[in-house]
Amino acid sequence: MSERPTRRPRGAPLHHDPAALTYAREKAGLTKRALAARCGFSEQLMCDIEAGRRSATPTKLRQIAAALNCPPVVLEAKRPSVPDLVPPTAETGEEERQAS
Repeated sequence: MSERPTRRPRGAPLHHDPAALTYAREKAGLTKRALAARCGFSEQLMCDIEAGRRSATPTKLRQIAAALNCPPVVLEAKRPSVPDLVPPTAETGEEERQAS
């Protein structure tokens, strides 16, 4: 008996940006069905990836990017920059209050 592949836990970060994928697909003039056929996987999987219900593996992301004739980085999820990860300090808040 084969095991089913594990699914991405709900709320886990995606490897791709669904909005970027939709934009690139539409700019290429392709339907989800046509893009799925070019990539060699099911239309259902393509719909799930584009809707953000499933995460595209790095391999699948490269396949999609090749089919859309765009660099994979365009479709990758954007990571927050370092300043976005640093919580504001008391000093930063004090400077903002003084500037007001």
